[in-house]
Amino acid sequence: MKNLSIISVFFFFFLGCDRPIKKTISSHKADSLAYFFEKANNDSVAYEKRQLYTKKAITIISKDKNDSMNRVNYFKVANRYYNMGDFEDYKNITQTIVEKSITSKDTLSLIKAYKYMVDYYAKDSNFDSIYYYNYKVEKLYRNLEDDQNLALILVRKAILQHHESDYLGCEISAYEALKILKRIKNSELSFQSNNILGIVYGELEEYKLSNAYYNVALKIINEDKSIPPNYQFKATVLNNLGVLYREQNRNKDAIQVFNLALNEKNLYSDRPNTVALIKDNLGYSKFKLGEHDQLPNLFFEALKINDSLRIIPCVILNNIHLSEYYVFKKDTLSAVKYANEAYVLAKENNLKRDVLLSLEQLVQVDPKQASKYSKEHFRINDSILTADQKNRNKFARIEFETDELALEKDKLSEHKRVLIFIAVGILLLAVVVFIIRFQITKNKELKLLQQQQNANEEIYQLMLDQQQKIEEGKQLEKKRISRELHDGIMGRLSSIRLNLFILNKKTDPETITKCLEHIDEIQNIEKEIKTIAYDLEKNVFSDTIGFITIVKNLFKSMEEHSNLGFHLDVDETIEWETLNGNTKINLYRVLQESLHNINKYANAKNVSLRIHKIGNAISLAIEDDGIGFNVQKIKKGLGLTNMEERTKEMNGKIKISSEEGGGTKINLIIPV
Repeated sequence: MKNLSIISVFFFFFLGCDRPIKKTISSHKADSLAYFFEKANNDSVAYEKRQLYTKKAITIISKDKNDSMNRVNYFKVANRYYNMGDFEDYKNITQTIVEKSITSKDTLSLIKAYKYMVDYYAKDSNFDSIYYYNYKVEKLYRNLEDDQNLALILVRKAILQHHESDYLGCEISAYEALKILKRIKNSELSFQSNNILGIVYGELEEYKLSNAYYNVALKIINEDKSIPPNYQFKATVLNNLGVLYREQNRNKDAIQVFNLALNEKNLYSDRPNTVALIKDNLGYSKFKLGEHDQLPNLFFEALKINDSLRIIPCVILNNIHLSEYYVFKKDTLSAVKYANEAYVLAKENNLKRDVLLSLEQLVQVDPKQASKYSKEHFRINDSILTADQKNRNKFARIEFETDELALEKDKLSEHKRVLIFIAVGILLLAVVVFIIRFQITKNKELKLLQQQQNANEEIYQLMLDQQQKIEEGKQLEKKRISRELHDGIMGRLSSIRLNLFILNKKTDPETITKCLEHIDEIQNIEKEIKTIAYDLEKNVFSDTIGFITIVKNLFKSMEEHSNLGFHLDVDETIEWETLNGNTKINLYRVLQESLHNINKYANAKNVSLRIHKIGNAISLAIEDDGIGFNVQKIKKGLGLTNMEERTKEMNGKIKISSEEGGGTKINLIIPV
């Protein structure tokens, strides 16, 4: 059982104190924040107003970005809540700091926030949670390779493990701290490590080892004067050494070291709780040795100090020692009184091990109710044993579960990263596929444009070839007419001229009658010349044959592989030579696409094409007697789109009219 008479020195420094922050920016916002912090930390201000000022400070800093100054201000808010005793708000703000520190990867702020959580759980002696957050701090210091702070945390860890009777864990932590302390100089931590090892080995009845570590601790205190005297470490280790001697029934040695401890300078002002413990231990050793000269005054002096400081476990121990003393003095009423007071205090504060101690004393001093106390002692002792079995290696479990949670978190983070990589990979693949498909489409479009350009060039070349043939035909016709005029008319005119030349010599009636026959021949020549002139005029207006011939050839080629009948009506006044090549090509393509659609979809029998000149424009109307379609519902394909685009290139307008069962009509008007 843990000995309540020893002192395991460790000062849990609560961080709920204000820390001055250097003000670098003078602004209304900063001034307001500083004002709210000052008022919130002023004890003379009413509690409700301090709460209000703190909330106003939170309103300001909650709008700031998560930087180092923002986290400093959140720490100041936590300090205000701690100073006001608003521990739940203190905890909530600290958890906010934890989240912000993790997000910003601020290890030092995270360590500080975990220490704040230790302070929160320390007020209720929630050792499991204290250990949990200390372990988190320990891992962070290991990552930072901060030996000084790691040694500090390991000593704290050893003391927590000792408190929960995890002696093996306590040894391991203390030895690891001492191993680190060999590399760095820190007398305070070296003292505490040796002191806790002395305590552990004493409780394990390894008295030689315990004595050795206590002496090492004493040596450190005697040799290193840098340790602040007000810590009273020497009085502490002397007290623990005295308890060790008493456990070995060396009460005279114990009394000697207890008196040495009480003689330490300023002990009464620096550590009154230590004074109370030493006085109680001194009195108990004297009681065991049978020296009652200072008894029960030593017990009462210790009780008075502990009661004023509200150190309940020590008050209980003082009452038990007083009960033992009065049993020896055969003052049963006083013995029962102090044993009962110890029992009530232990029950009220749920200190089960102290309840057991008080019950053991009550069994001794109150035989009438010994049976009742024994049953309760058995029940509580059984529950403590069960709890000890459950709690065995619980700190090891806390470490394991914490590491497991951290590992699971790392796995989740890794899984998240993998998912992100997969998502990015899929996205990149989709982008690559899109680019490839876009490029393929673009290449197809370019290929189609190239094919179209080649086709346009072919059509234009055909038109040139046709025009050349027409010109060749004209030349042949001119030669033929020239021959006709030269060989026919000119010869006959020469003959008539020679025959009529006789009139210059003869003017008799017979000669005149013969010459009149030649005049009739001149009329025949005149008719022949008119016929040639008419043929020539007809040939002059045949320039339209270039474009129209191509259209007729298109009709002819479609008639050969379809059941369509074509009717063409062309305005002969249209001067096709005034139209540029691109316009003729676009007209031909629109007509070609229209006839293609009629042949493919219309199920028509007859198609008519009318080309007329209307003012300064050419009107082209294509009409069929097919099945027709609903213009509003039909999906616009590439063919119709090309027809519209070609019409726009000619600065023209196109209109498609159709109804189901009523055929289709396409009207195209282009300016000339």
